[in-house]
Amino acid sequence: MITPTLFWCSFGLVVYAYFGYPCLLIAMSTLINQRVRRGPNRCAVTLIITAYNEVARIAAKIENTLAQNYAGPLEIIVASDCSNDGTDDIVRAFAPRVRLIRAPERRGKEAAQQLAVQGASGEILIFSDVATALAPDAVATITENFADPTVGCVSSIDRFVDADGRISGEGAYVRYEMFLRTLETRVKTLVGLSGSFFAARRAVCRDWASDRQSDFNTLLNSVRLGLRGVLDPLSVGYYRPITDPRCEFQRKVRTVVRGIGVFVANVGMLNPLRHGLFAWQLASHKLCRWLVPWAMIIAFVTNAALVTESFWWVAIFGAQLGFYAAIAGGWAGKGSLRIPYYFFVANLAILVAWLRYSTKSG
Repeated sequence: MITPTLFWCSFGLVVYAYFGYPCLLIAMSTLINQRVRRGPNRCAVTLIITAYNEVARIAAKIENTLAQNYAGPLEIIVASDCSNDGTDDIVRAFAPRVRLIRAPERRGKEAAQQLAVQGASGEILIFSDVATALAPDAVATITENFADPTVGCVSSIDRFVDADGRISGEGAYVRYEMFLRTLETRVKTLVGLSGSFFAARRAVCRDWASDRQSDFNTLLNSVRLGLRGVLDPLSVGYYRPITDPRCEFQRKVRTVVRGIGVFVANVGMLNPLRHGLFAWQLASHKLCRWLVPWAMIIAFVTNAALVTESFWWVAIFGAQLGFYAAIAGGWAGKGSLRIPYYFFVANLAILVAWLRYSTKSG
C-alpha cells in the first residue's frame, strides 16, 4: 500500500500549501488579531536604492524619491553595485540631496545594500528598487507602523501598472499572496517581505548578510530579535511587470534559489520550542510551498502506477490529465485557464531553482 500512501501524502501537501495553510490562518484570525498601532513618525529615515547599470531609469527613480513628503529628516542613498554605464554620474548630479555609495567590485544586490546600511544615518531604513515607483506619502505612511514597538520590519503591497502608468490587473497570484500576508500579520508575523519596497528598524539591519536575500533575511532577523514583520496595506510599490516570459521565469528561479539559501542558513528557526508559532508559519509558507513541485511529480507518477487498480484511480488520473490540459490552454492565452498555467510555471520555476541550488549554479 506504499503507492497509495505516497499519492495521498503528496496530494495532501499540495492542498495544504495553497489551501490548508490559509484556511488555518483564517480560523486563527477569528481568535487572534494583532493590530498594528500606527502613529505619526518624524524620526530620521534613510531610503536606500540599489542599482546596477540603470542609466535609463535611475534619474526617474531619484526624482520620484525626492518628491516624498516626509516631515522628518530623509537621507537618500543610491548603492551602486559597481555600475559601468554612467549610472553613477547621473546619481552624482543630484548631490548633495542624494548620496552615492559605490561598491568597488560587483558582488550583488545585498552586498551593495550592506555598504549603504553601514553608511546610513537613519533610525529607520527603507529599501526600494529602481523599477518601483512610490506615492508622495510613501515614506510617511510606511514609517507610521514603527510607532508599534513590536514591529521590526514592514512590507508594502505590490501593484502592477501598465505602460501608460495606469494601475492594471494584479494577477491571481499577487492577490493571493497579499491576502496570505494580511492573515499572517493578524495572527503573528509575515514570513517574507516585498523586496521592491520594505522598511526595517536599524537594529534589525545591524547583522546584514551580504550573500543572503535581503527581504527574507531581514524578516528572519526581526523574528530572531523578538519583533515581527507586518504588511502595510496603505504602503504600495508600483511597478511594471516584466513582459518577456523568459526573463520573468528566470527572475522567479533566481528569487527561489536565493530564498532557499536563506532558509537553509536559518533552518534552526523551524524549531517550535524556540520560535513557537513562527516555526509553523515558516514551514507552511516557505518549505511546503517549495516542496509542491516534487509532490506534483510524485502524485502523477504514483497515480499512473495505480490506474490498473480500480476505476477510482482512473478517474483521479483523468482529473490530473485534465488539469495539465488546462495548463496547455492557459499557455495558449485562454482566459481563466491562465490561472492553472501560472500555477504550473511558478512551480516549474521552483523545481528549476532546487536543481540549480543543489548544483550551486544559481
